Amino acid sequence: MVEVTIDSIRVSLMSQHRIVILKDVDSERYLTIWIGSCEADAITVKLQDVEVARPMTHDLLKTLLDQMNGNVSHIVIRELRNDVFYAYIVIDRNGEEIEIDSRPSDALALAVRLDAPIFVEDDVMEEAAITPESDVSDDEDLDALDLEDDAPPVDDTDLSAFADFMDSLDLDDLGDDEAGAPG
Repeated sequence: MVEVTIDSIRVSLMSQHRIVILKDVDSERYLTIWIGSCEADAITVKLQDVEVARPMTHDLLKTLLDQMNGNVSHIVIRELRNDVFYAYIVIDRNGEEIEIDSRPSDALALAVRLDAPIFVEDDVMEEAAITPESDVSDDEDLDALDLEDDAPPVDDTDLSAFADFMDSLDLDDLGDDEAGAPG
C-alpha cells in the first residue's frame, strides 16, 4: 500500500464538481478523485480549521466512534472499477479490526478529523496515479533541449486572422487621459 496525504481540493473548470488530489508521501505521484461538493466542503472545513455551529455528519461519526471505543487506524482507497473508486475505513475496536465499506470522500472526511493515515492500494496507484512532468524552466532541462532543430517553422498565414483583428482596433485613445482613463 502507498501512503498518501491530501494535497488539495480543486473545483473543476468544466463543471462545479470537486476533485480531491492525493499525493504519494514518498514520490511525486498524485491521485485525483472526483467527489461531491458536500464532501469537499466537509474535508475543507476540517483542513482549514473552520468552526461550525453544529456538528457535521463526519463530526457525528467521529463522536460515535469515540463513544463506542472505536479507533480509526487508517483508511484505504482499495479499488478502481468502471472509473469509480472504492474505499474502506479500518476501525480497531478492542483489538478487533473491522473494515467498513465507504465512499473515498466520506473516508477522507473522517480521516482528516481523526488524523488517520490514508493509504491507496498499489494496483490503484499504478493504474490511476499521475506523475507531473519535470519543470522545463530548470537550466539543465533547457540545456538539453535543442529548440532550433525541433521547433516547427512559423507560417505567417496562421497569424493572418490575428493580424486582421489587430489592424481593426482603434488604439489612438489608449494613452489619452481625457478619453475616460482614470487619472
